[in-house]
Amino acid sequence: MKKPLVGVYPGTFDPITNGHQDIIGRACKILDRLVIAVARNAGKGPLFTIDERVEMVRDEIAQMEHHGAEVVVHSFDSLLINFCHEVGAQVLVRGLRAVSDFEYEFQMASMNARLDDDIETVFLMAAERQQFISSRFVKEIGRLGGDISSFVGPQVAARLRDRFHLEQEDGKAAAKRLQTLKQD
Repeated sequence: MKKPLVGVYPGTFDPITNGHQDIIGRACKILDRLVIAVARNAGKGPLFTIDERVEMVRDEIAQMEHHGAEVVVHSFDSLLINFCHEVGAQVLVRGLRAVSDFEYEFQMASMNARLDDDIETVFLMAAERQQFISSRFVKEIGRLGGDISSFVGPQVAARLRDRFHLEQEDGKAAAKRLQTLKQD
């Protein structure tokens, strides 16, 4: 019997966007099993905790067509190649939005190949309607009160609105306390 083809799609997913979902859906068409690897990446200063990001990814993929592939979500905080070994992956899946993504991704793929040349990197081009979407842009638009509904799923949009509302309320409360201190 042929060994199942297992791929890892790594990312911070802070938050998961429609662009990520596009890559996930298309990767499912070519893989038997897809492991979505949510990176802790504390150095990036994520808006959401690792547990929140894993939960958001699980919620979003539960609503997606998997095309017969098994899809699982795990967090990781290790060398990506080591994580691939842990889950038995032969393929790394990466999405490319523009030529500017390619240089970074090419360097990463080359380094990963040096670490283990048995793990192949597969690049999937973002669908045209998703090419401009990034988690960073989505967070910035959401933070400024813009409509993010066409960039993320409804549950993710609600979480972002809640998070930014809390941040805005915290900011208003801090300003009020500062004003009170100035009056005293």
